[in-house]
Amino acid sequence: MTKVTIYTTPSCVYCKMTKEYFKSKNIKYDEYDVFADASKREEMIKKSGQLGVPVIDIGGKIVIGFDRPKINQLLKL
Repeated sequence: MTKVTIYTTPSCVYCKMTKEYFKSKNIKYDEYDVFADASKREEMIKKSGQLGVPVIDIGGKIVIGFDRPKINQLLKL
């Protein structure tokens, strides 16, 4: 199974939508709160060049925001 990581903040609506979508598809993921964890925030910025969330890492491919078509493509859904 492809490793999925999502970088989030507690108040992010699109983060919540992404996590709900993953749960509906039984996709397991690691979640990091970049509001609370500065080292994970730096990791996210290095991977994506972005400050906005969600940033999703699917097997080393980066998805910015809740881009369902790209998520589906990368996860072969």
